[in-house]
Amino acid sequence: MSNSEIRNLLIKLQGEIQNSQLDAETRILIQELDSDIHNLLDREEGAVETASILKRAREVEANFETEHPTAVRILSEVVEALSRMGI
Repeated sequence: MSNSEIRNLLIKLQGEIQNSQLDAETRILIQELDSDIHNLLDREEGAVETASILKRAREVEANFETEHPTAVRILSEVVEALSRMGI
């Protein structure tokens, strides 16, 4: 999966999140994760450690499983794509 496809998935995820009722802490966590993944894709200097990004993405995914199945599906695709890229 290309970087542009991952970016498109992140856009879908943001749309799904905006349509969901989430607490402020969860929204912040998702925004930070989104930013970190974009930084990783951009290969910006000082980007956060990739293992940390995947760990947080999996944690968010686990928290969403029952209440936000569409968001989980999209996030799962992002995590899988990053894993296949060797991240």
